Amino acid sequence: MIFSLFRKDPRRTTIAALYARIATASRVPGLYAALHIPDTVEGRFEALSLHMILALRELRTLPAPAEEVAKDLTDAFFRDMDASLREMGVGDTVVPKRMKKIAESFYGRAQAYDGPLDTGDEAALAAALGRNVYGSEAPAIGLARYALAADRGLKTLDLDTLLGTGPVFPQPEAFA
Repeated sequence: MIFSLFRKDPRRTTIAALYARIATASRVPGLYAALHIPDTVEGRFEALSLHMILALRELRTLPAPAEEVAKDLTDAFFRDMDASLREMGVGDTVVPKRMKKIAESFYGRAQAYDGPLDTGDEAALAAALGRNVYGSEAPAIGLARYALAADRGLKTLDLDTLLGTGPVFPQPEAFA
């Protein structure tokens, strides 16, 4: 019985690998150098959120068990955010409040980006990204083009490919 606690859960391992690939894609230097995402805690949250939103959008369109994968992937994201807050020294009593704000921010961004991504509205997506990522009214045109290209690319993947090799995101420098 006790040894079952030490066995690797293949599902959890697969989700962890998928999340790691998404997180790695959100840290590509070109996002910060070429597309000017601020290299700050907030900027890295924005980059990770954008890549998570793009991956979750694709999972919504795929057949079962993609819905379960999306739920597990979202759980992995929020566990990572919780762990990051704790690593930064946020106290146990404050973490739940911060997590609530993070969740509101994440889901607000998902809602703001969904419509423009669905319709391919570069201007609306650039405006939303500009407000969220850059904190200004200046549109993030390059970042919007990157997100639209990533969204189109993810639509070509099936669940096995997504879980096996992970999502493939374009090179940010191409959109600078």
